[in-house]
Amino acid sequence: MPRVVTGRFRGAVLQAPKGDKTRPTTDKVKEALFSIIQQDVPGSEFLDLCAGCGQIGIEAVSRGAVRATLVDKGGEPARMISQNLEKIRMKDSDEFRFYRMGVLPALEMLASKGEKFDIIFMDPPYRIVPDLARDAAELICRGDLLADDGMLIVEHAEDNPPVYDQIPLTHVRSCSYGITVLTFFKKNKEKRGNS
Repeated sequence: MPRVVTGRFRGAVLQAPKGDKTRPTTDKVKEALFSIIQQDVPGSEFLDLCAGCGQIGIEAVSRGAVRATLVDKGGEPARMISQNLEKIRMKDSDEFRFYRMGVLPALEMLASKGEKFDIIFMDPPYRIVPDLARDAAELICRGDLLADDGMLIVEHAEDNPPVYDQIPLTHVRSCSYGITVLTFFKKNKEKRGNS
């Protein structure tokens, strides 16, 4: 079972869907992720795409993010997110929002509201990463959803990464943890200068 590593909700054991349809980020990868972004999380707007049980967004708020917006279209993830927010007594808190919808419609909806995020994390089923990361990055750029110094982080399998030259953002780094890889993107410098 995933657990909250540190911060306000430290030690909370979260529910995760059973079966192989949802694959929660392992504690090892989660700890590595938050070690890398620890300076960026406090005060951030955090968007968790393909949120699964909500553990990454919950960890972000636990560590000081202003709000986590969780997106997942599955019924089982929706139930788990509700249970996990209840467990940490945050079910009705403004610090969390949950949208039960697909990634691309959610990004379009958030862009139409003029939303901006400092950190966008996505952990889709590994087999669809190249296509979904490309399409999501295009919508993120078109909708100006990423803050100027914000980042998009994609969790993926080592053998099925995003296709970097199809992503309209700058590839900053990739970090491997066994077969799992975290790949980081930022706004292109020339686009940042023109905004």
